[in-house]
Amino acid sequence: MTHHMESFKDRYVVVDTDSNFIYIGKLKIIDRDYIVLNDVDVHDSRESPSVKEKYLIDSKRYGVRVNRRKVCIRMEKVISLSALDDIIEY
Repeated sequence: MTHHMESFKDRYVVVDTDSNFIYIGKLKIIDRDYIVLNDVDVHDSRESPSVKEKYLIDSKRYGVRVNRRKVCIRMEKVISLSALDDIIEY
């Protein structure tokens, strides 16, 4: 895990992917091939009437809707990673 990524460890993060899925969970591991999250909300944006940004703001405001204990995400699918706390409410 790089120095910059180390500051995200054990915090809730948002992982945007090149699919319709976003992941919100506690960052445990980042290596060359995978990101590992615990206590994860795997969210398929096609199944929700709310836009992604509103969903993230609600997750920050009301808490993460955990539906998986652990998820491994292939790095080749990752577009971005940010702390849930860094979501700006508008």
